[in-house]
Amino acid sequence: MTEDPFVVHRSLLFTVAYEMLGSSADAEDGLQESWLRWADVDRAQVRDPRAYLVRTVTRQALNRLRTLSRSREEYVGEWLPEPLLTSPDVAEDIELAENVSIAMLTVLETLGPTERAVFVLREVFEVPYGEIAEAVGKSAAAVRQIARRAREHVAARRPRVPVSRSEQQAVVERFLAALRTGRLQELLDVMAPDVVLIADGGGLAGAARAPIHGAALVASMLALPGRAVSAVWLNGAPAGRIEIDGRVAAVSLVVEDGKVTRIHAIANPRKLTRLDEPAELAR
Repeated sequence: MTEDPFVVHRSLLFTVAYEMLGSSADAEDGLQESWLRWADVDRAQVRDPRAYLVRTVTRQALNRLRTLSRSREEYVGEWLPEPLLTSPDVAEDIELAENVSIAMLTVLETLGPTERAVFVLREVFEVPYGEIAEAVGKSAAAVRQIARRAREHVAARRPRVPVSRSEQQAVVERFLAALRTGRLQELLDVMAPDVVLIADGGGLAGAARAPIHGAALVASMLALPGRAVSAVWLNGAPAGRIEIDGRVAAVSLVVEDGKVTRIHAIANPRKLTRLDEPAELAR
């Protein structure tokens, strides 16, 4: 018996939904809704199951994104994407790893729902403009314009200089070592002077409700003893897992010119449910 196309392409479909929503829980809900629609389809009428399923998941994610936009505006403090534990193998696909990174997902949050869908489908998954148009309910010409604007928007906000995997890993290891010791100078040495710390506690965990700017302030907040710090792979990149007094946080870093320039710290416990089993991501 041939395996169901939904099962065959599930990792791809999850990745599409997660890229659009920044939340594995919302992505799973979108996949469940898509599966229910797929179950009612006359398969004999579907010429390209993969393309059909991507369109279906995109529509569900778009609907969900529009519904979630208001609740995210009312979110307590800074909203960051939900981190995913991934295997180092994900980093082998450099483009995929870059696009599912916490830094990129944070940039995608600044796009409107349709812009985000168009960018994800075109730039990450290389879906033809005609298929994207069908998925988002726009003309192909309109989708081309939206894609151009979205690319410019993202390019202006993403890290300026690409960093090799080895450099990223080396800087992350230095940062985590400094966290373990809690030594102020070691933290200062690994961070850029204008480093920014963005923390997400969602009102459920202690976290700064606005970004913290500058190495001195950030280091003074992070230079605390009594933490268990371990290296993990999150969203296709080396990162950190921190435990203190029974509480867990995930830390993702942006590295430029050998220094940490941005720290994303997710402490909201509702966003840390995918830190024990690697997520399967695919393009």
